[in-house]
Amino acid sequence: MNAPLIAARRLAIRLDGREVLRDVDFEIRAGEIVTVVGPNGSGKSTLLKALIGAVRPSAGRVARAPGLRIGYVPQKLAIDASLPMTVGRFLSLPRRVAPDAIASALDKAGVPDLAQRQMKDLSGGQFQRVLLARALMDAPQLLMLDEPTQGLDQPGSAAFYQRIEEVRREMGCAVLMVSHDLHVVMAASDRVLCINGHVCCEGTPERVADAPEYRALFGSGTKGTLALYRHQHTHDHDHDHDHDHHHHHHEAH
Repeated sequence: MNAPLIAARRLAIRLDGREVLRDVDFEIRAGEIVTVVGPNGSGKSTLLKALIGAVRPSAGRVARAPGLRIGYVPQKLAIDASLPMTVGRFLSLPRRVAPDAIASALDKAGVPDLAQRQMKDLSGGQFQRVLLARALMDAPQLLMLDEPTQGLDQPGSAAFYQRIEEVRREMGCAVLMVSHDLHVVMAASDRVLCINGHVCCEGTPERVADAPEYRALFGSGTKGTLALYRHQHTHDHDHDHDHDHHHHHHEAH
């Protein structure tokens, strides 16, 4: 089995004297998509920050693969809205970047024509795509996104998730995403990690949806079911004919 890109072992984190996370064991391997869900204040963002090294553990440790390249899409980015700045300029901060690298990153993020647009004129969805493009600039092996679809409507969220799946397919990077909506998880998730100060349950989306810990945390009934974002075509995970399956489904197999 390939070694994990990042592994947390018995991780605990205290912020302002309060234990925010305890006993977290977690790892993510190349190419996996893992979604982290949990109530507000459950430590989801803190876990991401600990994994990238922005927050120090109070106990346990985080191991990263040597030379690991991480692309990070933050939850909020405060940009002075009145500041004139094109998307291209934003992407070349803090260090200059070749225009073709900017074009390529925007293309991968699904917004190829935005380089000359003013940051302040972008819609919420376009802004998220620009943050995604920025995270893709260094060809990350692991893409980490903190509630990337917060504030987007349902079609906007679905489109963003679909783009993330395409990024994984094209670039082969692992994806670790914190979901802001407890009940909505990208269907392509290989695993869901449900946390509330500690890991309540973990496993395939289907397994987590059925886990008593998940139901206890989020209630049962309609609101307690884990909704998977599925696209118009159903994904068939039998990879041998995955691609034919999508494009030639009118032909007899």
